[in-house]
Amino acid sequence: MITVNAMGDNCPIPVIKTKKAMQALTGPETIEVLVDNEIAVQNVTKMASSAGGQVSSEKLNDAEFKITIQMEGAAEAADEEAVCAPDARDNTVVVVSSDRMGIGNDELGKVLIKGFIFAVTQLDTLPKTMLFYNGGATLTAEGSDSLEDLKSLEAQGVEIMTCGTCLDYYGLKEKLAVGSVTNMYSIVETMAKAGKIIRP
Repeated sequence: MITVNAMGDNCPIPVIKTKKAMQALTGPETIEVLVDNEIAVQNVTKMASSAGGQVSSEKLNDAEFKITIQMEGAAEAADEEAVCAPDARDNTVVVVSSDRMGIGNDELGKVLIKGFIFAVTQLDTLPKTMLFYNGGATLTAEGSDSLEDLKSLEAQGVEIMTCGTCLDYYGLKEKLAVGSVTNMYSIVETMAKAGKIIRP
């Protein structure tokens, strides 16, 4: 495990430090990068992914984020300079009301919703907020197959909000594993202010 401490560093320093660590590898290795802002998470994630790394990220607290990069070997030296990209979020809200996607086979629906959430992580422009209610509330709780993807989105600044009434109903209030608890007024307000709403 290699740790890159980029806490307190302004762009493009976190990207440059990470790129140097990736290029110095002599074999398969895991690199952990510590940064203190969501834009750095977005920029490091984009660079590491384009260099062939398997990337995940997690918000540790309000001003500490951890990016984990799994590499099979050294990254090739890139000619382009590290770019300080702007915030990759827009005013899109993703609304997830079920733990499965579509109508038909339930097992297929669960595979599809997992794929949908992963696909959100790959968007060039991330949503501002993801709302989870009714059966969708189970996706943000312990045991969900989508937790790693949701934590990665949260680390990049996507607000993950789950209906508190729904968590209570399913007995999951103490098992929420990503994001925060919200109420119906906030859900309606968030949707009303959205520039665009996406529903799986």
